[in-house]
Amino acid sequence: MKIILASASPRRQELLKNLFDNFDIRTSSCEENAVLETPSQYVMDLARQKADDVATQYIEESAGSSAKETLVIGADTIVYSDGHVLGKPSGPAGAQAMLQSLSGKDHHVYTGVSLVHIKDGKKRIHDFFECTRVSVSPLSDAEILAYIDTSDPFDKAGSYGIQGYFSRHIRGIEGDYFNVVGLPVNKLYEQLKQLRLL
Repeated sequence: MKIILASASPRRQELLKNLFDNFDIRTSSCEENAVLETPSQYVMDLARQKADDVATQYIEESAGSSAKETLVIGADTIVYSDGHVLGKPSGPAGAQAMLQSLSGKDHHVYTGVSLVHIKDGKKRIHDFFECTRVSVSPLSDAEILAYIDTSDPFDKAGSYGIQGYFSRHIRGIEGDYFNVVGLPVNKLYEQLKQLRLL
């Protein structure tokens, strides 16, 4: 079966290698649009939009040919704190504001995953999510500015990456570490087994 990851995230690509030796990478061109009713539904909606867009493109490109059975995997991660979604920062000021809001508190990281199984030109979609609680130590202004100077916050939800420089400020987590990095590897593996896609 052909595997397609509908994400340009290098972190997701590294994590998916723990499940599949070979996969293609395609990014969605659709305009993401989801309403925040619950953070779990929000991330699943965004993941589904990405995966379904890539799956539709693939089916259209394969029209008239014998397209292989294919699995498209889409994912979206957000930081959810005090009732607000924290996505990727727009710049240094945005990153500083986000990090100040996370300082000394707990927040939740949600990743939605959408699996689009293509067989005989038809799509079957299955969505799920994972949530991890993350506790951040109090951050001084100097610590926040030093982290921003690394440029690490700018491509990450909530303006931080748990696996790098910022790990010195993580007091603890409750749940799946890899979910915070960007892909809940264990839950994805278990879901693929249940769906008989492994």
